[in-house]
Amino acid sequence: MKALVYNGPGQKGLEERPKPIIEAATDAIIQITRTTICGTDLHILKGDVPTCRPGTVLGHEGVGIVDSVGTGVTTFKPGDRVLISCITACGRCEFCRKGMYSHCATGGWLLGNSIDGTQAEFVRTPHADTSLYPIPSGADEEALVMLSDILPTGFECGVLNGRVQPGSTVAIVGAGPIGLAALLTAQLYSPSEIIMIDLDDNRLGVAKRFGATHTINSADGKAAEKVMQLTGDRGVDTAIEAVGIPATFELCTDIVAPGGTVANVGVHGLKADLHLERLWAHNITITTGLVDTVSTPMLLKTVQSRKIDAAQLITHRFKLDDILEAYDTFGKAAETKALKVIIEA
Repeated sequence: MKALVYNGPGQKGLEERPKPIIEAATDAIIQITRTTICGTDLHILKGDVPTCRPGTVLGHEGVGIVDSVGTGVTTFKPGDRVLISCITACGRCEFCRKGMYSHCATGGWLLGNSIDGTQAEFVRTPHADTSLYPIPSGADEEALVMLSDILPTGFECGVLNGRVQPGSTVAIVGAGPIGLAALLTAQLYSPSEIIMIDLDDNRLGVAKRFGATHTINSADGKAAEKVMQLTGDRGVDTAIEAVGIPATFELCTDIVAPGGTVANVGVHGLKADLHLERLWAHNITITTGLVDTVSTPMLLKTVQSRKIDAAQLITHRFKLDDILEAYDTFGKAAETKALKVIIEA
């Protein structure tokens, strides 16, 4: 089969790989029909994620058709159309029973990280019964790819961890796919203001169309000052970090109001300063976390009912044979205006 393989920092290639086989009774082999590229894949290629070793097939998002199942799989059968969760969960360990699927004792973020992922013609999914979701008849499968990772990530790590409330003020730093997913799902809680901050005017324009009440281009280094002007020098109740670099995390701590929350979503490869000399008496909460995907069933219903239009995040489409071009397009988003790219296997 064809697969996109990580070969070390800055190195990737479309290669021929053996089709995966069932390794445990709870495994399923999925024939990928559509997958996508995540900002986390770009972090891997930069060398920011040491758990992903050279030789790994990338990708942790996608939809497909069940090809075969292990003897312990009871929920799915060959021919079923399924959504693949970016998080693998056994459903039985101590962390899973707490709803912390990302810390599953035998799962967590495996696909495209510690085992081969979804940017291929086939993928092996461990713990299939609790890591796959049936696709409803007539569903827009392209839109559902957004439910593998970015919508639950923006919602859980940004909106829920950030304690967004009706009437609250929210700033989202980073108008990429994750930041836009946080923007879409934050509106479920009716905040009074959502301020989107980014360097890219095109993405800020998209954010405005998606429901942001204010947008700020931070290129001049005055984003914090502008947020304070918008909030009467109070700051925001929730600051969501959706980039993963020190400057954006520090910006969030600069603009959060007393008693507010900084919700980190971005993948960080470098240390960031935490100015406790200023924040120690500020009564703020800082949250971190990997998505658990506990919200996926709810978000699936929300997308199906068109309360959230996930398909509007898709800007480009490619065949698997052209995945290197897809990476180039996604990696040069400022030039190409790419958000999420769909790759058809």
